[in-house]
Amino acid sequence: MIKVLLVDDHEIVRSGVEALLNKAGDIHVVAVAKTGEESVEAVTELHPDVVVMDISMPGIGGVEACRRILQDNPDMKIIVLSVCNDGPIPLQLLKMGVLGFISKSSPVDEMVAAIRKIMAGQRYLCAEVANNLAFMKLPGNDSPFSKLSQRESEVVSLILQGKTIKEMSGMLTLSDKTINTYRYRLYDKLKVKNDVELTRLAIKFDYIDSASI
Repeated sequence: MIKVLLVDDHEIVRSGVEALLNKAGDIHVVAVAKTGEESVEAVTELHPDVVVMDISMPGIGGVEACRRILQDNPDMKIIVLSVCNDGPIPLQLLKMGVLGFISKSSPVDEMVAAIRKIMAGQRYLCAEVANNLAFMKLPGNDSPFSKLSQRESEVVSLILQGKTIKEMSGMLTLSDKTINTYRYRLYDKLKVKNDVELTRLAIKFDYIDSASI
């Protein structure tokens, strides 16, 4: 039996996915978590075989949760389940050690197949993510957003969602000063001067749709 930890901040999504996975026969959801912090604790306590992780959640979020889990458990098998299928985040997560990436629009049998494949030592990318990653590697399609660190990408996403410094500091559990440091660092990397120029650049490179979710 494959033991799965399911992480998502939406109760309806958690309940639906849990029920569907448990029907697979060889998969059992041993626990659910609604924040990145809870997922890190659950991995330490329960040692699941697979973690199915959402990205956009309160607190540290899914990207930072994946980083912390893999830092302490480098062999942990993680599949990201998200609506954020383009931009630099999928590539960053794969480089970090995440083994699978599934769109929330994917059918449940694809999620079951992904879990089974990574348990067999393979990677799994849904078609949408695989196509976006292939497009990013084409000549002339180098996005400046690919230069950002994981935390800088998270700050960009929150800026594009219209979050204030205070809201960002609360969501990422960082001080206002640290948020501003990341903000001006990413401005420098992207060669923009303010949020308006940042938004225009995000639109130009088709980054804003995924980042604004």
